[in-house]
Amino acid sequence: QLQLVESGGGLVQPGGSLRLSCAASGFTLDAYAIGWFRQAPGKEREGVSCISGRGVNTNYADSVKGRFTISRDNAKNTVYLQMNSLKPEDTAVYYCAAQRLFCGSTWGSANWYDYWGQGTQVTVSS
Repeated sequence: QLQLVESGGGLVQPGGSLRLSCAASGFTLDAYAIGWFRQAPGKEREGVSCISGRGVNTNYADSVKGRFTISRDNAKNTVYLQMNSLKPEDTAVYYCAAQRLFCGSTWGSANWYDYWGQGTQVTVSS
């Protein structure tokens, strides 16, 4: 059984911070590049960030650069998304996903990922 489980979502005020976690079971996470995606009501699922298997290379959507940081602790088989300076437009269901290769030029396309978590809701509101 291969599984990814997101956690850490919730309600936060604008300007606040939240850290999402993506925990893997059934496989060794450090062999995979991990992407974070989000989907707001009525909108397409969009790529937020990606981190390579060793954590050396990262990618970010323009909308979150300077505010979000992706990291991984392979000893804990977990990837994190630290979200700072949150805005109402960041409200969405956030998903983590894994692919066997790396964060290539198509890192933001959901079609390139093999495993998906169930998602965690992030709501940014006063």
